[in-house]
Amino acid sequence: MEMKDRIVVVTGASRGAGKGIAVALGASGATVYVTGRTRQEGDAPLPGNLAATADAVTEAGGKGIPLYCDHADDDEVKRAFEQVQREQGRLDILVNNATALNDALTRKGPFWEKPLALTEIWNVGMRSHYVATHMAAPLLLASDRALVVHTSSFGGRIYMHGPAYGAGKAAVDKMAHDMAVDFRPHQVAVVSIWMGLLLTERTRRVFEAEPEKYAGLAETCETPQFTGRVIEALYCDPELMARSGKVWIGAELGEQYGLTDVNGRRPPSHRAMFGETTSFGDAVVE
Repeated sequence: MEMKDRIVVVTGASRGAGKGIAVALGASGATVYVTGRTRQEGDAPLPGNLAATADAVTEAGGKGIPLYCDHADDDEVKRAFEQVQREQGRLDILVNNATALNDALTRKGPFWEKPLALTEIWNVGMRSHYVATHMAAPLLLASDRALVVHTSSFGGRIYMHGPAYGAGKAAVDKMAHDMAVDFRPHQVAVVSIWMGLLLTERTRRVFEAEPEKYAGLAETCETPQFTGRVIEALYCDPELMARSGKVWIGAELGEQYGLTDVNGRRPPSHRAMFGETTSFGDAVVE
């Protein structure tokens, strides 16, 4: 299947996973709209800005289009999808990745010793995934083949960073299952993908601070582009609808599709580290 005529929206793409996913899908030739708040370098504590991501998508072989948007503001989200409607009339792939990650997330200690601001992930993360999909629905229904992806993690099933993070990830996993039920009559697939440890700007900063401590862990990291490659292969899979409504481990999907990361490695699944297959209602982790 050709991706060059496909229309994609990747939310939260100023940097990190969103940027990598957008660039990888751009490399397939797709037109990729990227959302984010960072307009200029230095506006955020981590490097990256939306215009740079859009340029990287274009340089990779696609067409990158920035949509400046705060996913905590429903009106801004609505305007972003209205632009896609005006310019394209449909949407083939929506990647819900925008997530609020507080710096205190990885701080040691029980949840009551951490700021309540960690619950922002329930707004930009859990709720914003719902809102974006709600507003994108007419565009997805206008496509002849559509896919919605929620980026998630093993934190939806195990203790990881505390209850605020875990509740947010568990919610988007269940949301994928329930959205898939509503979308199935219209042949729109919805999945949640558990990403591994990503070599993002944030992770690199941690690794560079203590290189010896994290040397072994760094070897198991996925690049942010890997999940984009997985999404492309999933979208092109003739059995796409059979995979809808489920939670998938990205590394395992990559292995099934015979994918490698941009560095030539095959990222390992962390299933053995974090636990065996579990189920959330009918949303089975495959």
